[in-house]
Amino acid sequence: MKSIPIRSIQPQQEKTFGFDSFKIRSVSEVLSGKDLNQDLHRHDFYFFLAVTKGAGLHAIDFIKHTVTQHSIFIMRPGQVHLLQLKAGSEGYLLEFNKEFLSPVNGNQLVRKAATRNVCKLEKKDFNTLSTTLQNMLEEYQAKQEGYENVIRANLEIFLTRFLRYRQNSEAAAKANSYQQEKLQEFMDLLETKISATKQVAAYADMMHLSPFQLNSITKSLVGKTVAELIEAQILLEAKRYLVATSNQVNQIAFQLGYEDVSYFIRFFKKRTGQTPEAFRKNSH
Repeated sequence: MKSIPIRSIQPQQEKTFGFDSFKIRSVSEVLSGKDLNQDLHRHDFYFFLAVTKGAGLHAIDFIKHTVTQHSIFIMRPGQVHLLQLKAGSEGYLLEFNKEFLSPVNGNQLVRKAATRNVCKLEKKDFNTLSTTLQNMLEEYQAKQEGYENVIRANLEIFLTRFLRYRQNSEAAAKANSYQQEKLQEFMDLLETKISATKQVAAYADMMHLSPFQLNSITKSLVGKTVAELIEAQILLEAKRYLVATSNQVNQIAFQLGYEDVSYFIRFFKKRTGQTPEAFRKNSH
């Protein structure tokens, strides 16, 4: 069984000294008049797809999203995705490593931007962001003196405006910066602690919050309880193991912290409608 391939921004043989942590392309250039069908893979960098117009399917961490105009898709490093775009689609593909951004402001911006994988924007807001992306594309292609600094500055402008427009486009997103930071802290803990820790109170304690406070934050920002997000992370990790490795189900259960394999199988089937082995078979 093949594992999920991991892609880097520049293939090793194409890397250029000093500027191999950033890449931007137009969607029409990538498509060249043909449909795009990328199999399941993951990246070791941030990935933004801004769709001016077009159609297709974008599955991120096994959740399917329809590609529509004026939408922006965002992936964090390590997330799994499958991308299909129809010929004639237009927009921009933006890729960069966290090392490309300024260590304080830039990384803080992209961490906030990447808390959601999909955002649908108003046309005028999307067009403003498209102008910034086009500026970056032109600088990237021309490579005149100081172009790296111009691109880096434009990227921070893009991220700042994107966060502003996203907040405007989502009436329910009235979170303050403290809540956003706490949500990101919780999501980071889930990524690293889920195999060992599955209790709401334990995560709240690690964050110096009460379970009530943490639940209030997650329900306000993403409409889910802490317990629901914990379950979602367990299922996501299980799916990744099932698709990316040839490990037996009992091995995966142990890796996820379950000593009772039958309980893990019942948990997985109850929430997905299929056994782990059936999910693995249907994913290949």
